[in-house]
Amino acid sequence: MNLSSLFSMPGNTATLDFSSLNEQQLLALAISLEEDDARIYSQYAQALNADYPDTAALFRGMAAEENTHRHRLLDLYRKRFGDRIPLIRRQDVRGFIERKPLWLVQPIDLDKFRAQAELMEAESRMFYAKAARHATDTGIRQLLGDLAAAEAAHEQKAEALGNQFITPQAIRSERETQRRAFVLRFVQPGLAGLMDGSVSTLAPLFAAAFATHDTWATFLVGLAAALGAGISMAFAEAMSDDGSLTGRGSPWLRGGITGLMTALGGLGHTLPYLIPNFHLATTLAFLVVGVELIVIAWIRKRYMDSPFGLAVLQVVVGGLLVFATGILIGSA
Repeated sequence: MNLSSLFSMPGNTATLDFSSLNEQQLLALAISLEEDDARIYSQYAQALNADYPDTAALFRGMAAEENTHRHRLLDLYRKRFGDRIPLIRRQDVRGFIERKPLWLVQPIDLDKFRAQAELMEAESRMFYAKAARHATDTGIRQLLGDLAAAEAAHEQKAEALGNQFITPQAIRSERETQRRAFVLRFVQPGLAGLMDGSVSTLAPLFAAAFATHDTWATFLVGLAAALGAGISMAFAEAMSDDGSLTGRGSPWLRGGITGLMTALGGLGHTLPYLIPNFHLATTLAFLVVGVELIVIAWIRKRYMDSPFGLAVLQVVVGGLLVFATGILIGSA
């Protein structure tokens, strides 16, 4: 197995083989690697600074380490080859390690950021170590071995920086911030949609059911109500605010979550009416409504810190009022 096959990646359009690079080109690649890693760590620090200052400090420290290493490489390059560095980017070399851009690890997840940083350091060390084992030129082998050792030192330094900045208190604080962001951006819009879809569609669905006793007509009414409510709620949530001041994230993501959960809430008790038997379909729809209301109450308890009994009472009372309204209108 050759070196290219060990590190090859799908879709790579690179034209240079790693094994064909000379010492000058290898050093230029090492400089490029350190520049990219320092830039990525700086981007991580900037993205995390507002909500996770301790982890941001960790990444600023790691970026500083990469810049220090880059300066050492530049000094060595100038001594050996002068001031002109050939333009060789990582994408120009088959199998050269690629780095995941910041937007691919959005929305912010601390574990993903830290795991990506660990992977970056480990990948660089493994790349240099494997490349050194495949090199036949003694100068190149020594150079790659030194780079592998430097990357191993980076891993140890990253761990030391982590112990310095990421204290247990900082972890608890950042976890709580992360939980609040998750509730604001995902749970709240999803819960609002589920409540609207599960409750507001009860009246038209059961009004149609008790007015017609026709399961197919009832299904069509429920389907129209669920999809219409989903579309309406999606646009209402998306246009409510842009998230820049409230910290609620992308309005279109929130709108999509709200609309989807609204439609699902309405469809849950609509689907039983695909059963031709009216009494069986209605009985199943009643049971589904009960499950939906219990799920809503549990979510309120789990994420909104509402007492379960109070959450059940609030949801059930509201659901029963809408449910009774539909039955009364349909039976008139």
